[in-house]
Amino acid sequence: MSAEATRRTSSDAELLDAYSSAVTQAIETVGPAVVRVERGQSGGSGVIFAPDGFVLTNSHVVQGSDRCAVRMPDGTRLRADVVGDDPHTDLAVLRVSESSLPWVPIGDSRTLKVGQIAIAIGNPFGFDHSATAGIISGLGRSLRARSGRLMDDIIQTDAALNPGNSGGPLVTSRAEVIGINTAVVVPAQGLCFAVAATTARFVASRLIADGRVRRSYIGVGGQDAAVPRPLARQLGLAVQSAVRVVSVEPSSPAATAGLKEGDLIVGFGEAAIPGVDALHRHLIADLIRMPTPVTILRSGARRRLTVVPDESR
Repeated sequence: MSAEATRRTSSDAELLDAYSSAVTQAIETVGPAVVRVERGQSGGSGVIFAPDGFVLTNSHVVQGSDRCAVRMPDGTRLRADVVGDDPHTDLAVLRVSESSLPWVPIGDSRTLKVGQIAIAIGNPFGFDHSATAGIISGLGRSLRARSGRLMDDIIQTDAALNPGNSGGPLVTSRAEVIGINTAVVVPAQGLCFAVAATTARFVASRLIADGRVRRSYIGVGGQDAAVPRPLARQLGLAVQSAVRVVSVEPSSPAATAGLKEGDLIVGFGEAAIPGVDALHRHLIADLIRMPTPVTILRSGARRRLTVVPDESR
């Protein structure tokens, strides 16, 4: 073998060792805080993210339960209480009443780049404490939660996920928890998703404080509908689609404001509303009991109503 070939082989080996070392170190750092969440015959994964025993996992792993069990990497089984869960982001917080547990903080996902190493740690198919590695394949994706609501700021990765990985952490090569693994697309390969850490930190703080994420609601059933182009041009609308009101709950904020079946909602507050998902995004806690303008189309004319959103139950 020539000197140049020998040099290249040595360099490749060093790069591979560096990659292996980074992945290994990340797993050794985060792994002790990754738990198996057990609920009856089903379960998933979770990560202890605070020194007082708080565990972050998926809502669908614990939904409907007040308590469950978590199993530590050393096999120790501990009782955990469900502090709160949020089906709309598929996140839940548990608490283990035990001191001196290993934990890792939830990191910041805002500086991620496509192509970064991504490592998933969890308990797929009962194979405890398994790890898979890949890259971040996409950022800012949207994914439909089991509740039907659209989840934003989703991380796409090709680090393999399987049943049981749900709720486990997605980690960088620097051992930063950047997401909570939530879903795979079946039967596609390499299409796996995690809730971004920025979302996870916000939701976790709300669940710890209130047991749920407070959101506002106005009490309409709606569906996406196209706005006729001539009408959109005539009225100078910023959208070509809207929310068609198909039902109004009696005595709801929408009913009080005067919304009716058949109305097209094209604006909420100062934002254009091209569909149901956009309306959901704007129904935040800050608007609870705050008078908010709603722009509608009714009988070919634009009208502006005022709705006072109530708190979603």
